[in-house]
Amino acid sequence: MGVVIVLLKLFGRKPEKRYKWEPIKDDLEMGNLSYPMVLVQIPMYNEKEVYQLSIGAACGLSWPSDRIIIQVLDDSTDPTIKDLVELECQRWASKGINIKYEIRDNRNGYKAGALKEGMKRNYVKHCDYVAIFDADFQPEPDFLWRTIPFLVHNPEIALVQSRWKFVNADECLMTRMQEMSLDYHFTVEQEVGSSTYAFFGFNGTAGVWRIAALNEAGGWKDRTTVEDMDLAVRATLKGWKFVYVGSLKVKNELPSTFKAYRYQQHRWSCGPANLFRKMVMEIIKNKKVNLWKKVHVIYNFFFVRKIVAHIVTFVFYCVVIPTTVLVPEVEIPKWGSVYIPSIITLLNAVGTPRSLHLLVFWILFENVMSLHRTKATFIGLLEAGRVNEWVVTEKLGDALKAKAAFKAPKKPRLRIGERLHLLELGVGAYLFFCACYDVAFGKNHYFIYLYLQAIAFFVVGFGHVGTFVPNS
Repeated sequence: MGVVIVLLKLFGRKPEKRYKWEPIKDDLEMGNLSYPMVLVQIPMYNEKEVYQLSIGAACGLSWPSDRIIIQVLDDSTDPTIKDLVELECQRWASKGINIKYEIRDNRNGYKAGALKEGMKRNYVKHCDYVAIFDADFQPEPDFLWRTIPFLVHNPEIALVQSRWKFVNADECLMTRMQEMSLDYHFTVEQEVGSSTYAFFGFNGTAGVWRIAALNEAGGWKDRTTVEDMDLAVRATLKGWKFVYVGSLKVKNELPSTFKAYRYQQHRWSCGPANLFRKMVMEIIKNKKVNLWKKVHVIYNFFFVRKIVAHIVTFVFYCVVIPTTVLVPEVEIPKWGSVYIPSIITLLNAVGTPRSLHLLVFWILFENVMSLHRTKATFIGLLEAGRVNEWVVTEKLGDALKAKAAFKAPKKPRLRIGERLHLLELGVGAYLFFCACYDVAFGKNHYFIYLYLQAIAFFVVGFGHVGTFVPNS
């Protein structure tokens, strides 16, 4: 992918040049009927801190007012938040915005269930396209003007995906680390997939779907915790193409508490592994997609990036290297322990040049997180206990700033059990022991890395990472 992205930057054409793209023009005879009908879905669940931002941004989208419907899908279980969201919808409706407030009496299927239920409404039958934004996403007013023309002028395109822009990347060191990982995902993975195979994983938000393609692919399914990726793979198997527009950015928020980030990473690692288990034979047997695209989806997209990457990272850096200290007969060649990992790391870091000085911290943190990702990957592959666990990623919005303004800062009261993470502490202790053993008896100088990695596990294990939210 590193080689491909360099070639794309040097010789590649922008999506607007690869596909037909021209602004939608006014038609004097048809008037606004010349514009396609667009549905905007905003699924939310107890989003007290950010619901106003997303609803306000969606209602601020520039598009003929009689050709757009805003649909707020509120699965909130807190009646106070439900009332607040409904009032916000009524406030925008009083300004002439066509906004619908939809609730259901259960949370079956979580986000996928809410989106599926929303698509059943009668007024959706008149819509051609659906834009989806999670509750913390704030699209710019010109979002639809830049995305819809791809779908109007290219009948083979099913999805237009935009890039995420993080409003709180500088909140703490953990959010900077996330920014580095996700910038690589958008700058390289999505761009390469879009340019070479017209396939990539839908990010679940900040994208526009052709409703006909969504329905042909079987609609939303809740069989895994990555309903977005599930839909993308099924649509690809039907022969539809996707386009990624990296120049179009939508503001959103990164999880800034470690608890929220862990839950998110569990879902993002467990879900794809579980989906791979469920769909691999379906992909192999598919007749509409050529062999190379199948190889790309199965090997590159699923096997390497969603399964092998997590397992190899943890097993190699946190098990094999420290264990070779205890078993001196086993020797890892320099190219395997230093050169190749260094090249891969530098390629991963190019997406965020401003954070290059944090590269060492990022490597150590990613190795710690590989423990959780590996565990989640095996849970997904084996369909074990937490395979369908869905915990909504907590968004803080401006809550932390507001609390800080009204209260004198005091040390947050957290129970010991909430702060201690025994798995990380256990791995940290093992790495620390191996480092001490290497100092005493080793000759490879692995102890320099092992001490640093052990400290990283201890810092996370004792809960000193991310933002602390003071008790209200």
